[in-house]
Amino acid sequence: MRTRNLNHSTYQHQYHIVWGTKYRKKILKDYVKAELIESICGITKKYPTLFVLAINVDKDHVHLQIEIPPNISVSKAIQTIKSISSLHLRKHFKFIRELYLENSIWGVGYFSSTIGLNESQIKKYITNQGKNDYSKQADFLSS
Repeated sequence: MRTRNLNHSTYQHQYHIVWGTKYRKKILKDYVKAELIESICGITKKYPTLFVLAINVDKDHVHLQIEIPPNISVSKAIQTIKSISSLHLRKHFKFIRELYLENSIWGVGYFSSTIGLNESQIKKYITNQGKNDYSKQADFLSS
C-alpha cells in the first residue's frame, strides 16, 4: 500500500466500497458498465485526491477499491461518486432514464470497509466479481 501526502498530512487510507442499484434491478449490462467506469474515472480527474485502484461491476452492484484522503469523509466521497455517475448513466441511456425518472439509479446506502494488510486479497476479490467461480469467492470470504 502506498503512502500519500497532503500539505500537512501523510496517510494510507484505502476502502472497499460496495453499493447496489435501486431495487437491485439488473441494469448494469456490459455496455453500461463501460460508461460507468468512464464516469467514475472522470470523477477522479475532477477530484484528484480520490484514487481508484480497482473497480468491478456486476449486474446490480458495484465494487470499488479507492483511496480517500483524510480531509474528505467516506460518505461525502461516495455521495459524490453515486450522484455524478447516476446522472451520467441516466443521460446516456434512455432505458435507465425511463426506469428512474427523477431519482438516482443507486439504492440508499453502501458497504464500506478499510483495507489493511490484505490489500492484494481485496483487489483479487474485486477483480473476480461476477465470474462463475463462486467457490473461490466463498473461500476468500471465509478466510
